[in-house]
Amino acid sequence: MRTFWLLLLALPGSAQWLDLIDRELTHWQVIGDGVWKVTSNGILIGQRDLTKPYEKTDPDQSWLYTKEEFGEFDLELDYWTRLGGNSGISLRDTSRARYSFGKEADPNRTPSHIGYEIQISNGYRDRYPTGSLYLFQPASGVEQNPYDWNRMTIQSRNDIIRVFVNGKLVMEHPGDPNRPKVGPVGLQLHDRQSIVMFQRIRINAAPRKSASAARRLRLPAHLRQLQHDD
Repeated sequence: MRTFWLLLLALPGSAQWLDLIDRELTHWQVIGDGVWKVTSNGILIGQRDLTKPYEKTDPDQSWLYTKEEFGEFDLELDYWTRLGGNSGISLRDTSRARYSFGKEADPNRTPSHIGYEIQISNGYRDRYPTGSLYLFQPASGVEQNPYDWNRMTIQSRNDIIRVFVNGKLVMEHPGDPNRPKVGPVGLQLHDRQSIVMFQRIRINAAPRKSASAARRLRLPAHLRQLQHDD
């Protein structure tokens, strides 16, 4: 049986993780006036250039969005933000944050209103701690180090969204059935004072099937024979 499962993991549709950070940010596009750079040791830093003039809008966000769009997936990353800081991870936002800054800025059409936003907070004053599905459900039982890196895992499925912070499940919600099922992933600079860092970002756009689901796969004849032989 061991031989069968090893071969099954090699089939198309098994876990295929894609690292999303490189020095050139080839998987990403900047939305707004954020400055996003990758350091020599692979840390992605997002901030604003406060030396440049700007016109204040509401909201006044910047985002970094994946060029590719995803349906069901697992996303893993490490994050850090300053004390009092606010950031987030957008999911399935088909507007690509178009209304989160500039002349079209509209607080009722930010990514959290079109797709979803998973909150990242380091003491920001609102009711949504890190791991919350913003506007839908606050996270509970979050154990976060305010002075160091923290690990987040997001499981995005058509009928459920789950968030783990430092290995602990802190939020699950079915989402809104009327919202998109496919879209990009985004990283947020919430305001002009925001500083946020990410590392070890990777996505699995073909989440590994459970053993029960794997048994229902239509396997080639030679693999079905291996299953019986083992």
